[in-house]
Amino acid sequence: MNEKFMKTALKLVADTMDKNKGGPFGAVIVKNNQIVGKGVNCVTSSNDPTAHAEIQAIRDAAKNLKTFDLSGCEIYITCEPCPMCLFAIYWARIQKIYYAATRDDAAAIGFDDAKFYEEIDHEIHRRKFQMNNEMREEAVKLFQRWHEKPDKVMY
Repeated sequence: MNEKFMKTALKLVADTMDKNKGGPFGAVIVKNNQIVGKGVNCVTSSNDPTAHAEIQAIRDAAKNLKTFDLSGCEIYITCEPCPMCLFAIYWARIQKIYYAATRDDAAAIGFDDAKFYEEIDHEIHRRKFQMNNEMREEAVKLFQRWHEKPDKVMY
């Protein structure tokens, strides 16, 4: 772990919190020892529930590197990622995650992601929100078209 990158993420949070733009979450993405993406939590200031620091940093890094594949990158986050951000990190192909505070530290100040981690573990029929499987045949036909498409870009 490179301490300067974690300190950068922590400083981003302090600046954002002082301006009342979001919660105590910041992230930087690093490739070849250079910061390629930065993000802070701006859920409340943007009215976007997905505007978590990690998501913002992934978007910034992808834009700066001109690729959706962030293989070879590391992410430094001020807190252990929530399930949404963890899976976004997986989708981005980031190989290393460094985090400061834990999910328990976040829960202690009102950010309790435990219910989301629990929900993921439930079978579909036991989840809090009803999930309905509709028009599967039509969707599978589109999937087959994608599968057979010779010029597709896999991700």
